[in-house]
Amino acid sequence: MLSQAFKQTLAMRIFTFFKIPLLSYCKPWVVKLEPNYCEAVIPLNKRTRNHVKSLYFGALAIGADMAAGAFLMDTIRRSGQKVGFIFKDFTADFLKLAKSDVHFICTEGKKVRAVVQKTIQTKKRANTTVNIIAKCPKASGDDIVARFTLTISVKALPL
Repeated sequence: MLSQAFKQTLAMRIFTFFKIPLLSYCKPWVVKLEPNYCEAVIPLNKRTRNHVKSLYFGALAIGADMAAGAFLMDTIRRSGQKVGFIFKDFTADFLKLAKSDVHFICTEGKKVRAVVQKTIQTKKRANTTVNIIAKCPKASGDDIVARFTLTISVKALPL
């Protein structure tokens, strides 16, 4: 049987290949997806590194998008409803150079589920803000290399 993380990675890769090719180009994957924990990885490689051999800030943004987006896509799929979403705003605090594969961690699945449920019930646009941290376990141990705050905007769509 396939793990939830593998299924989510496959779903994200198919979706991004057709809908958001730039995300697909970075080859992200989901390591773990649980009700209140999502961990996504962007590999440090030729496609994602910058001139100082660390993860390019655009790839860091993609990783934060993936960590929040995996929760969101899984929640929408499980709801059985049609819900559109966008990221309304984005802030980042880069703390250290990301010198290896970067793990993006979001622990706010409850907030994501609540905002999706709210739009389904009210049929109106709803927003919530989620926080994501980024770590490079191979290069920096448990140190946080970046922090992100994303506002998710969702709206229930007619079936």
